Amino acid sequence: MTDCNALKSAILRGKRAEVKTIVSAAIEAKEDVNMLIDQGMIPAMSEIGEKFSKGEAFVPELLIAARAMQTGLGLLEPLIAASGRQKKGKVAIGTVSGDLHDIGKNLVSIMLKGADYDVIDLGVNCDLAKFDAAVAQGAQIVACSSLLTTTMPFMKEVADHYRGTDVKVIIGGAPVTQEYCDQIGADGYSSDANSAVKLVDSLLAC
Repeated sequence: MTDCNALKSAILRGKRAEVKTIVSAAIEAKEDVNMLIDQGMIPAMSEIGEKFSKGEAFVPELLIAARAMQTGLGLLEPLIAASGRQKKGKVAIGTVSGDLHDIGKNLVSIMLKGADYDVIDLGVNCDLAKFDAAVAQGAQIVACSSLLTTTMPFMKEVADHYRGTDVKVIIGGAPVTQEYCDQIGADGYSSDANSAVKLVDSLLAC
């Protein structure tokens, strides 16, 4: 039986080779995929996310943990699909039109995947057509990122576009604030990747 604490520890330390060894052995032994995810991977990403929010961990540590988690997840994905495991929800994420920055977006995307969400990463310079295509694929939440004050107004266009629908719009990025979120009528704002996961959790629980 796989030691899920060892898997969690390997992810937190960013030990991709160790994660690959543990997960590969579990697959070979035909162990429960859900156990590895629920008791090893999700707790690891939750812990590093909390540390990041408290200033006890920083972007490099978050990234190495995320890459280690992705290594294990990549091995498990065919088995996850075959098992019929249901994701917690589907989120589309992209940097808004006119903005080519993606570090913050990538962190949020990784954290959402680590929290067991199906994520459609639309990349950068996303117009309404890109977000609409993701919604057509079942995205329940549209997450918009911006690093430039000059591109922030497009977030209002996105919020206006989906107002009155079942799609929730959340925003974030270095210049973005809760005040701006309230001003444009978005459904939520997050200041960091871990908070974004909690925001998505709360919106989909409604």
